[in-house]
Amino acid sequence: MKNITIVGTGYVGLVTGVGLAEFGNKVICVDIDKDKISQLKSGLIPIYEPGLEEIIKRNVKSERLYFSDDISLSIQKSQVIIIAVGTPQTSNGDANMEYVYSVVRAIKQNLNDYKIICTKSTVPIGTGAKIIKTFSNDFEEGSDFDYVSNPEFLREGSAVKDFYGRIE
Repeated sequence: MKNITIVGTGYVGLVTGVGLAEFGNKVICVDIDKDKISQLKSGLIPIYEPGLEEIIKRNVKSERLYFSDDISLSIQKSQVIIIAVGTPQTSNGDANMEYVYSVVRAIKQNLNDYKIICTKSTVPIGTGAKIIKTFSNDFEEGSDFDYVSNPEFLREGSAVKDFYGRIE
């Protein structure tokens, strides 16, 4: 069992976090939106996906799934950090990477032992190299951290089925 932090509780982050908890990992889904985290903690799910609510309830009850707005502590407690924040289009059609790089800075500030850093957000080609470079001045890749990209291919309305290959 791994301790995993998912940063971002939109479609991608929430479904991924719930899925990884269902597989037996201890998962903290973190978001800067305190209201959203409060709703999740009280059992209000901000998206509709067939099967998702039941899987969330089961994993919260089994203490494998948590919700937090404390990104620093969540990063420090985890072995794997998955970045699943929005990358909305700018006016010229490029991806707005502001949220991704904000998370990268938070990870760098809280890197207290070896971490696997993963981007699940939709990002442009070359983003991984930029993230690695951000860390490589102060940390050694392979020793202090590793980076992976795991692009998202979930479809809204069938995200649970896409993630698991089945609906609970």
